[in-house]
Amino acid sequence: MLSVILIWSYMFLTTYLTGYGILRGVTRATPYLVRHQDAYLVCGLAGVAVYAQFFSLFGPVGLAANLLLCLWCVLTAWYFRRELAGQVRETWKSVLENKSGERGKMLAAGFLFLLFAYGASRGMIHYDTGLYHAQSIRWIEEYGVVKGLGNLHCRLAYNSSSFALSALYSMAFLGGQSFHCGAGFLALILSGVCLEAVGSLRKRRLRTSDFARVMGIYYLVNIFDEMVSPASDYFMVLIAFYIVIRWLGLLEEETKEILPYGMLCVLGVFLMTVKLSAALILLLVIYPACLLLWEKRWKEIGKYLLLGIVTALPFFIRNVLLSGWLVYPFTRIDLFDVVWKIPRGLADYDAKEIQVWGRGYTDVTRYDISVKEWLPGWFRSLAGSDKLFTAAAVTAMGVLFVYGIGMLCGLWKRRWNILLVQAVTAGSFLFWLCTSPLIRYGCVYVYLTPAVVFGGIYDAVLSGGVKCGGRATRTGSVGCSRRATWTGSVRCSRKAFRIDSAGDTSEGSRPEDWQAGDSRCSGTVSGWRKIFSLCAAAAVTLLLVYKMAALGKEIVSSYVNDYWIVQKDYENYETLPYEIEGVTFYYPVQGDQAGYEAFPSAPSKVEVEFLGADIRDGFQAAQ
Repeated sequence: MLSVILIWSYMFLTTYLTGYGILRGVTRATPYLVRHQDAYLVCGLAGVAVYAQFFSLFGPVGLAANLLLCLWCVLTAWYFRRELAGQVRETWKSVLENKSGERGKMLAAGFLFLLFAYGASRGMIHYDTGLYHAQSIRWIEEYGVVKGLGNLHCRLAYNSSSFALSALYSMAFLGGQSFHCGAGFLALILSGVCLEAVGSLRKRRLRTSDFARVMGIYYLVNIFDEMVSPASDYFMVLIAFYIVIRWLGLLEEETKEILPYGMLCVLGVFLMTVKLSAALILLLVIYPACLLLWEKRWKEIGKYLLLGIVTALPFFIRNVLLSGWLVYPFTRIDLFDVVWKIPRGLADYDAKEIQVWGRGYTDVTRYDISVKEWLPGWFRSLAGSDKLFTAAAVTAMGVLFVYGIGMLCGLWKRRWNILLVQAVTAGSFLFWLCTSPLIRYGCVYVYLTPAVVFGGIYDAVLSGGVKCGGRATRTGSVGCSRRATWTGSVRCSRKAFRIDSAGDTSEGSRPEDWQAGDSRCSGTVSGWRKIFSLCAAAAVTLLLVYKMAALGKEIVSSYVNDYWIVQKDYENYETLPYEIEGVTFYYPVQGDQAGYEAFPSAPSKVEVEFLGADIRDGFQAAQ
């Protein structure tokens, strides 16, 4: 645990300073006040991962990479020393004076830091970590990127920017073990973001983003004993939660500036480099792109395009070097004729194996069976809670379709920005379901789709203001000359009008100057809306209490007085050696896992040829 705390402290400094430098550079031409400090951390984490990937193109990601990163951070801290010092003084002053409950927030942050450091120091190592995660990370630590590495083991071509990030912060160059703290650090950041839902619960006023936060907490509890593993799935899900939550928060704050949306889209590009199956989240770019194009802000468009290209470029270069394909194992894009290319037949077989595995089969010959054949068995194999959330997601897709049609027809208030987020999450869920629906691949869509769809509708119902001779607030205030009670209609100045599910008037006057958030009289809407809000808050509170209690019980029941100093190491397995052109390789005695220590290894003996005289030169399939 102590090792995790020390590495996280180093990660905090380097990612914060890197993110601060990037965002200050971006906002120099487009002024914008960053509202959440976690934006610096997440931006820095993505920036450092891109840097590690670029560095891997030229050599091993180890001591030299960290020294160069530290030099960048020192220069950034010196250049922005006055601003950073001012932030520190302001934060310290706020804590001492306890402004806006800052003291309590700091205590909560400290508790979360220690709690997640405990969880990230021990737990279960993912099966695929022993299969190829650990080996992929060690290859980056030892050599950087190696041409045709996928010929040694096809899964070593499953390129993910999270592996380069893990290699950078593994500290393997110190001569001890290779640490794996990246997923836990990202989980810690998301836990702080999700904790903001507590404030909404206190106010008994949940917004759409709060429902997403609740599902984020649900996921964090589920992976608490697994985040010790550097699996790319955890990085992908955690970042996807962050993007959706912060995007919804911007909409709820009625943020008009395009910059934060644009930067979240760049983060979406980074998410694609973590796991390509998450690429549909890039559809969120529709919103900022339309605004920028409409206003003809060509320089800003160029800036975001450049940031996106820089973010994605090392990922695609590494893909080509590792496998010979631009996007492995997708063979429809065939642009490169290189000697180290993984044979097309093997790549196609690998792609089919991924899909049938997600459907619950191990036999690739079942790839072409119809949805009617595999879907019932797949659904039955899900855990009870996953069945519930999957059914809720499917239901949410149907509700969203009807809701969208109603918006187009003008039956209720048009909320296109929220609808875009709902459509993107639902579309991502559908894409996952139709391709490789293994729950750990797409649980973020299973959880977020019902949360965002039903949460958005709930928010629309309870946030709808009512106007009659004045302006109404989002909390249900009614502008009228006397107190009104909600009974399905409101009478004011002897003229009645109804309120639909989104809060729009369907009869009576519809003033063009209606704005949410402004009240000109003291009337209030009460009744079923207030009861509905209280019930929703109570249900969410009960869910959170249940999950927290379950987590506490799990921690107590599995407690062992170990890993307080050093994080749990990778699991290693018995292997046998063999030689290829004088170089010793390893394969497991049983099964297909080799772990980290037996390096280089593959699940079985392979026949490959070196591209040169040294292992650094790469591999090609045996002729």
